[in-house]
Amino acid sequence: MPVRVAVNGYGTIGKRVADAVARQHDMVLVGVSKTRPSYEADRAMAKGYKLFIAGDGKKADFDAAGIATAGTVAEMVQQADVVVDAAPDKIGKENVQLYERANVRAIFQGGEKATVAEVSFNALANYAQAKGKRRVRVVSCNTTGLSRAAAVLTAKWGVESWEATIVRRAADPAESGKGPINGIMPTFTLPSHHGPDVQTIFPGLAIATTAVVVPTTLMHVHVNHVRLNSAPESQAAVVEAFRSTPRFHVFRSWEHVDGTPQVMEYARDRALAGADMMEGVLWENGVRLDGRELYFFQAIHQESIVVPENVDAIRAMFDLAPDGRTSIAITDRALGIGR
Repeated sequence: MPVRVAVNGYGTIGKRVADAVARQHDMVLVGVSKTRPSYEADRAMAKGYKLFIAGDGKKADFDAAGIATAGTVAEMVQQADVVVDAAPDKIGKENVQLYERANVRAIFQGGEKATVAEVSFNALANYAQAKGKRRVRVVSCNTTGLSRAAAVLTAKWGVESWEATIVRRAADPAESGKGPINGIMPTFTLPSHHGPDVQTIFPGLAIATTAVVVPTTLMHVHVNHVRLNSAPESQAAVVEAFRSTPRFHVFRSWEHVDGTPQVMEYARDRALAGADMMEGVLWENGVRLDGRELYFFQAIHQESIVVPENVDAIRAMFDLAPDGRTSIAITDRALGIGR
């Protein structure tokens, strides 16, 4: 019997997770939630998703907008085996008691602290640790990207030390009220929180991160310097290690993808759902090896990179696949990732 999945929060991440779940053969979407009527609520209705009212939302407001609702979030949760909590940052921890009262499992996003769950999760890195768990946290977009890369490098050559600078987008495309509009804003928490978050997946990994915010909405970019334990045989071997690993896309130099605008144009041309780029993006000519010293850029589409991880977390919690690579293959085939 398919796992019944509810998505609490139908915004940037939630709507993508809902679409992804609806495409899986071993899962069924029982509903999504919104606090108030919006174009996203209207699109959920158009897709045939049952819409439930979250927070302090009022049925009368949805009725006035002509948007049908199926009940409250509490009623939605009662119909589910697991809830993907895609509520705004810091709200997920407030929902824990709701899920516990309903005796359902829950998946939280990286905006919540690691303590909200039994394990932080990345499908390439620690799929087995989420098997049978009741509460799992899918780490943030940047931590997902770093953890995927760490899964490749630690397995192949080991990591002695890692320094990464996160060049962060200022806002998602729809967040017109955020900034900066014209400026580069250093993050004065040194090191930034990203390194410790990676260590919730890779305890003991010697990684230190810094971050700056820049006026773009397209993607994040990581500038990585890794000292490996052993030297790869060649720079080409490093490129091939990433290229042959699921959920990475490596652009060749002749493709003339100079930066994030062309990456997202490629995503539009590929025409997956949402024109998203769920892979970690590297450039063939953005990888440099000098003995054990590895330098590489990685771009992260913040709106979508964690979406397949949420699907794999469900599969791990309910032991629907024997290992992470099997689950990743099922998820990616259903979503068209890697085409």
